[in-house]
Amino acid sequence: ASSVRAAETTVVLKIEKADCALCAPIVKRTIAMVTGVKTVSVADANADSPAVATVTFDDAVTNIPTLIAATTNAGYPSHP
Repeated sequence: ASSVRAAETTVVLKIEKADCALCAPIVKRTIAMVTGVKTVSVADANADSPAVATVTFDDAVTNIPTLIAATTNAGYPSHP
């Protein structure tokens, strides 16, 4: 019997509207609550770029559209 092994996938999402001091922790907590997320780190926005979240997840459990929906529903639209 063969078993299907889940693969870990890493994606970098640009997070819009996350330019306040409390935004990155909120985005990080929001993404971390998605089932299947293994790790998440969020780099703060600066004058030249939006906040960026680096997310590693189990692609058998969740996917990029689900991660985007989570941040968007929290008020922080995101995209790869």
